[in-house]
Amino acid sequence: MRIGFPHAGNVYIPIKSLFQELNVDFVVPPPNSKQTLSLGVKYSPEGACLPFKLTLGNLIESCELGADTLLQAQGFGVCRLGYYARTQEQIIRDLGYDFEMVNFSVSEENKLWGFLKLFKRLSNDAPWSKVIPAFHFAIAKLNAIDEIEKAVRKVRAIEVEKGTANRLLKEALDKIDQTSGRASLKRIKKDYFEALAQVPQDHKANPLKVGVVGEIFVVLEPFSNLDVEVELGKLGVEVKRTISFSRWIRFSFFLNPLGVDEWKKVHQAAMPYLKRDVGGDGWESVGEKVLHAQDYDGIVHVAPFTCLPEVIAQNIMPTTRENIPVLTLICDEQMGKAGMMTRLEAFVDLLERRRRQKTRAAIR
Repeated sequence: MRIGFPHAGNVYIPIKSLFQELNVDFVVPPPNSKQTLSLGVKYSPEGACLPFKLTLGNLIESCELGADTLLQAQGFGVCRLGYYARTQEQIIRDLGYDFEMVNFSVSEENKLWGFLKLFKRLSNDAPWSKVIPAFHFAIAKLNAIDEIEKAVRKVRAIEVEKGTANRLLKEALDKIDQTSGRASLKRIKKDYFEALAQVPQDHKANPLKVGVVGEIFVVLEPFSNLDVEVELGKLGVEVKRTISFSRWIRFSFFLNPLGVDEWKKVHQAAMPYLKRDVGGDGWESVGEKVLHAQDYDGIVHVAPFTCLPEVIAQNIMPTTRENIPVLTLICDEQMGKAGMMTRLEAFVDLLERRRRQKTRAAIR
């Protein structure tokens, strides 16, 4: 058995760690690229969303690297994620590849137990005394990545030499990927928090704060959103993002089974405008805008083309009472970086002018 799986942001690092700890043979496809997207677009149905196209391209690349077992998420509900695995399996079989498709449900109850049982099976029935510590270490890596990324988003906005924080982030990700011990992982976190604190910064700056919300895949996969967080940082904007894979796992695997709804505040904030889950992350996108209207200067809403939940959110957000500008970026293979940058620059100009007007009004 040689397992392949799709990229989604930096989540491949903890998945690799889990496989390595359990001595499972695996391949990691190349990072998402134009080649990945080209493969996905070529073989996807016409109306498929960008996450479908990119994950399909990744799975085909995995087969080309020798994978005979493909791991893919599935689910049910309004979002088309429920159709990904079955449709992609048929497409890849039609291309002539021989493989087993192994699915992990992101919708059913007891997701933690299902996930652990899946990896126990994939590891040739390794003992629980090995599976559970491997899982804990993978989660520790995922948490470390998200914590360092959060610190980087803050430094990007005020660093004197643009690109320094990104370089440190790349170094940290490489070291987290390579480490095999908890003590080493703690040292890496400590070292890079200190390194980020020492980056020369303009402490007089008062950067705009912009929330990034939307569908989880395109928010967390830099290739799909054309590095929107990095580009906002270059414009002197501090990006605020609450969505992350570590938060999703904490909620889905641990809190939700205990009856704790970590998204309760967000859903309550959305209730005057959207009273139920519409699939994907659409409900959360509306709630985040309402909840953080006083905390952020603006919102960048990132959504895949044809994504029904985010289309619903996109149409609701301009109608809420909360007075905060929203820029929606629709992600697909036709999205050009020059066009996105023009829109981002104009949006940042609007937010800066709006802040100056508020300041003058307060002085009067």
